Amino acid sequence: MAKDVGIDLGTANVLIYVAGKGIVLNEPSVVAIDIKTGKVLSVGTEAYQMVGRTPSNIRAIRPLKDGVISDFDITEEMLTYFMNKLNVKGIMSKPKILICAPTNITEIERNAITQAAEKAGGSKVYLEEEPKVAAVGAGMDIFQPKGNMVIDMGGGTSDIAVLSLGDIVASKSIRVAGDKMNSEIVAYIRKHHNLLIGEHTAEKIKIEIGSAKVNPDEIKEMEVRGRDAISGMPESITINSKEVSDAIHDTIQLIVDGAKEVLEVTPPELASDIVDRGIMLTGGGALLSGIDQVISDELTVPVIISERPLDNVAKGAGILLERYNKTSNKKAESKE
Repeated sequence: MAKDVGIDLGTANVLIYVAGKGIVLNEPSVVAIDIKTGKVLSVGTEAYQMVGRTPSNIRAIRPLKDGVISDFDITEEMLTYFMNKLNVKGIMSKPKILICAPTNITEIERNAITQAAEKAGGSKVYLEEEPKVAAVGAGMDIFQPKGNMVIDMGGGTSDIAVLSLGDIVASKSIRVAGDKMNSEIVAYIRKHHNLLIGEHTAEKIKIEIGSAKVNPDEIKEMEVRGRDAISGMPESITINSKEVSDAIHDTIQLIVDGAKEVLEVTPPELASDIVDRGIMLTGGGALLSGIDQVISDELTVPVIISERPLDNVAKGAGILLERYNKTSNKKAESKE
């Protein structure tokens, strides 16, 4: 018997939830290929370790950009690899798959995601909007006639939505999130320190000393190694959390402005619920130090960080799949 599968197909990571087991896979959305032969060499964690470190004939590719598929064939290969690794197919049956997508994608992009999941081995594929799934995974009861607001900050997109009665009332998807913060850290260090660093290093800086709001009494420092932009020689510098905060400030402001826009078009009754219940932050961006305080100060609404922000979308996909199964079983029983 095939096991149903929920997939968080993220720009940075793929998480897979299997019915009855929970989240069983969390690996980077990276595929390493030999460009001479077109052969896939490695997928996931192993491929991610190659980013910025490969010889000229090997490329480490991220097949998703800004939350959507930029390379269909590689995405299909990656998903097929993960599905085979988990061995979720039955002898005679294929699993149902629920996969998540940003709110503002086109019909063509929706079809690409659905086709990739079907070719990877899904019998029936459901496509759900990411903030809705994240809210469910974060433990919000979105099926009541009450306003719930979620900000899901991933790698490629930040999805903001107000939900009520199990559906999205108002939403906005901004193609600005964790990856954009990394590229801003790279640009800042090049501009202010003449040092060239890679994506891995920028991510490490963001995790270790990154902050949305810096307390002057608690400034952290970190040694960073890279290549001097002028001499071309290996070099190391020290940067602090205030500099990182300055580097990522514009990205955070875009997310805050997006949340304001969503609140401005939210019906008053639901807006009053949000003031009472607060805004739920999910996704990897929710782990950035001080981000909840910055958003709360700007929107004058309480902000709560979900318990396991990285797992919310995959977990929510699993919960919704179970809900769909119960609904279809009830319909089948009523027809009998």
